[in-house]
Amino acid sequence: MENVVIPYELPETENHSFFFIDQHIDTRLEAKLHRHDLIPPSMHHHWNYSPSSADEKGHVHYRMVAFKHSFVLNCMETFPELRNRLAGMTFPTEALTFGTASSRLIRHALTKMDGLDELGRLCEMFRLLPILFTASDYTFVGKPMRIERDVRRMQQICAYVMAHYIHPISLDDIATEIGMNRSAFCSYFKRHKGMTFSQFVTRYRLDTACNLLTHSQNSVSEICYLVGFQDVPHFVRVFTKEKGMSPGRYRKKH
Repeated sequence: MENVVIPYELPETENHSFFFIDQHIDTRLEAKLHRHDLIPPSMHHHWNYSPSSADEKGHVHYRMVAFKHSFVLNCMETFPELRNRLAGMTFPTEALTFGTASSRLIRHALTKMDGLDELGRLCEMFRLLPILFTASDYTFVGKPMRIERDVRRMQQICAYVMAHYIHPISLDDIATEIGMNRSAFCSYFKRHKGMTFSQFVTRYRLDTACNLLTHSQNSVSEICYLVGFQDVPHFVRVFTKEKGMSPGRYRKKH
């Protein structure tokens, strides 16, 4: 069977050479097979969070740095010290999992980045890159997988939400998109996700809003419309109920 892979774009690159992401992710929302132009390039992968690792709200703490080949090459060209340290380095073409020693160093660097501004994170990246590209305690992971029909269908639903969440999404539209009638789709989605499609879309919009509150300078009202809500007071009420605090307080806390 043919895999359905979602092309995934990271935030805008005009003012960033790499991205540091720090979020609390709902374990049910981030299980999409996707690819992007990062290291390793176009590697098909997905995140599979264990519910047993989640907190009382069903979230896992997710930290990640994401960067392209060009970032490393440009840094090596500009800074001879880094070029000397990475001499003989080759870019990985397969997914890797690091051993205990390197994982501890990587985890320490990501945790430290959480308390730094953009310039501080860039400095920390210079310490992180040699760990990533010169570590020897790693193994290759990511064997080819066959994607069953239900998994492909859920990927298609997730891809549709990612592409259209800014605008209203009707049940008729999404049901037609995946070739089901409205009633069958509602039953199918509730059975597989344990929530209604409307709840799923709302949670996706709210998680996107959390990311914007943390990593952008957009106002709360701007974020309301950017994530697909049509009314600011309604957005604030829903956000506060789901997250336990107002958008403004969430931004100050994070």
